[in-house]
Parts: sequence; C-alpha cells; structure tokens
Amino acid sequence: MDLLDTLTAKGLRGEAPTREEALAVLATTDDELLDVVAAAGKVRRRWFGRRVKLNYLVNLKSGLCPEDCNYCSQRLGSKAEILKYTWLKPDQAADAARAGVAGGAKRVCLVASGRGPTDRDIDRVTDTMAAIKDADPEVEICVCLGLLSDNQAERLKAAGADAYNHNLNTSENTYGDIATTHTYADRVDTVQKAHGAGLSACSGLIAGMGETDEDLVDVVFALRELGSDSVPVNFLIPFEGTPLAKEWNLTPQRCLRILAMVRFVNPDTEVRIAGGREVHLRSMQPLGLHIANSIFLGDYLTSEGQAGQTDLDMIKDAGFEVEGAGEATLPRHRADVAAAASGCGTAASACGSAASACGSGGGCGPCGGHSHDAPVSETADESGDSGDSAYSRDSADELRSDLVKVRLRGAGTELAPNA
Repeated sequence: MDLLDTLTAKGLRGEAPTREEALAVLATTDDELLDVVAAAGKVRRRWFGRRVKLNYLVNLKSGLCPEDCNYCSQRLGSKAEILKYTWLKPDQAADAARAGVAGGAKRVCLVASGRGPTDRDIDRVTDTMAAIKDADPEVEICVCLGLLSDNQAERLKAAGADAYNHNLNTSENTYGDIATTHTYADRVDTVQKAHGAGLSACSGLIAGMGETDEDLVDVVFALRELGSDSVPVNFLIPFEGTPLAKEWNLTPQRCLRILAMVRFVNPDTEVRIAGGREVHLRSMQPLGLHIANSIFLGDYLTSEGQAGQTDLDMIKDAGFEVEGAGEATLPRHRADVAAAASGCGTAASACGSAASACGSGGGCGPCGGHSHDAPVSETADESGDSGDSAYSRDSADELRSDLVKVRLRGAGTELAPNA
C-alpha cells in the first residue's frame, strides 16, 4: 500500500505525516489492519527497539472533584461507586510505589484529583517524592496534579520530579463538549509551564468520547507541536454514573488504528497505552505492543487493570522485554533536546526518559486533575480512567458494564496493590 510505504519511510526518518495521511490511517479497513500494525511496528522498533517501559500509578487522593469533566469517575456529580479518600501520607504512597517498582515499573506516576494544587499540596507531594526517592533513588517520578499556577512547576522540578502529566484529551474544537469548568487553553498553558520548568512533558488524549477522526488528528498534531515527550493514549472507560456511561464506541481494531496514527505522527516519542486497554483491546493487547512502547502496570486510578504478572507474561510472550532502569527511553537526539531545555547535564543522564532525574520521556496516563482546595479529591486525567469499549455504536445496546471494574484494592485500602 503506497500510504503505508510513505508513512513508514517518514517515520524511520523521524518525520510526521500530513494531516491527510494521518486521517487515511484511521480510515483503513479491517482487512488492512495487520499491514497498518506492521508498518507502525517498523517505526516503533526503529526508535525504541523491542523495549516496553512500565509505569505505575499511585492515586494520592480520590473522588469528589470540583471539575465537571464528563469522562471522569471522580467528577463533580459523579455517581460512580469508586473509592473516595483524602491525601495519602508520604509513607503510604511510598509503600504503594514500592509495589510497582518491585513489579518492574521504571516510573511512578503520582496523581491527585482536583482543579490544581495549592502550595500546601505541593509541599505534600514534595514529601511524598522524598519518601519514594529514599527507597529507590533511580526511580522516575511523574506528577499529575491538574492546572499549575506560576512557579509550581519549578518547585516540583527542584523537589525531584522528572515529568508532569496533563492531557489535552480532545481537540480544541470539541473541548467544551466534555468540560466547562476549565478550557483547552488552560490545559495547554499547564503543559507549557511544565516544559518551561525543565520537566518532561507528558500529555495525551482520550479516545472514544464521540469525537470525529478529525478531532483525533487535531489533538495528536497539537501534542506534537507542544513537544510532548510522552503521549498516553487512553480509551474511554464508560463508568456508570458519569455522563459518558453509554459511549461504547470503540472496537479493538479501531483502537489499534488510533495507536498507529499516534505513532506515525510521533515516531520518536514515547507512546503509552494507558487507561482502557484491557476494556477495549482485550485479547488484542499484544498487537498494541508492536505500536506503543510503554504501558501502565497493574491498576489505574479508579479502575482495575489486569494482573501485573499477566502484563509481564504478555510482554515476554509477544517477544518484547521490559525496559531497564539504566536504559534511556527516548532516542539520543530527543534526549539531547530535553537535556538542553532542562539545563541537565549530558544526554546520557536522566533527561529524556533516561534513568535518572532530569525529566524522562514518559508520563502518566490520563493525568490532568484540577483542584482548588476541594474537601477530598478532584479530577485526574492521568492514566487511568477514561474509557471506551470494544463495541461500535451499532451495538451500543450491549453496554458490557462487566468489563468495567472499579478499583477496590491498593492505595486508599487495606488490600495489597496489583503490581
């Protein structure tokens, strides 16, 4: 197929396709699907080999967000029966993080629902990061606290954060359809603040909210223009009790085409399969590894993922290997750019998703919460809980709520985490 030959050639050179070519990927047929995956796989292997970066989420506080993001189980007015708790103590968060690192996670993603952090919240997260780094100085830490105010990104960077996650989620044109308590421009501003402070920018999208192909292409090109080092691709998890509970628009094939389009537009960027992969890709998850080079291990913010050992077995059985703590995630040329932007030392350092602490290439799933001193919790974009499903609109009567499992273990409970 001429289209795939063109996309592969551009991707191997690190070049982006045109908008028309990106749209054409989404319009391919199921008969062409394996060819699309194979083409995207060549680009993925060119820049990332057969490595899979593992990330682990810790939900620092959950529920009762003052924001009205329609996709989120923690939103204002949500009736989803999720865990609700206020801030974890630093030692509690460190214990949760330790489980993920022991399972092979290279990066820990600290998420708190809400509009955005107060100065006291920054202090809390600073103490939590110190507790985690005391146990494992090499672990990468990505923070997701919502909209940032002036100088907050700099404080997080000085305290040892490597990256900041804040997703754009959807196109600027349709953003008002999923949230009204903040704007698309607010989100862009936070990503720019994080990048400007020398943090690795982690920003992605949520597919399956009723958007068009044009919306998907718009947001993916916007993420490229923002210089996101890591692009989490979330598939909406339609939680009962949220406005998008009946939005079951995705098939496994559609999810793979979306991942391929994201890879072609961002050939040398970390692409992560984030929230919803178990719900929507299901038995086709291993094919996603041929396109994306990063996943979350275990559970998400408010939903359960598959068993951590199952994730590890899937990676091994598919012929991939877990990326080690000493390996740089981003290609050398991307690490050089990240190092220069953050003032870090050499490209071999942790900048650009390398092993240490200068801003790594990944990020957290759908992180992007908001806050304003809400009593308990707020919103989180980070990785977790967005949601589509594996069915097309034609079969939307089959809501398959059995596929959506609320997290009832790990952070905020007495039960062992899934890692």
